[in-house]
Amino acid sequence: MELSNTELVNVNGGGITKWILLAGAASFIIGFIDGFLRPLK
Repeated sequence: MELSNTELVNVNGGGITKWILLAGAASFIIGFIDGFLRPLK
């Protein structure tokens, strides 16, 4: 059985996109809170 190009992309791409978005959102929220708690003088 051969896989088409789109099937190969789906296999490689797994669930990486959602983890990148989740990590980016978490970093933003942590940085935002940190900015309030320790503002630059």
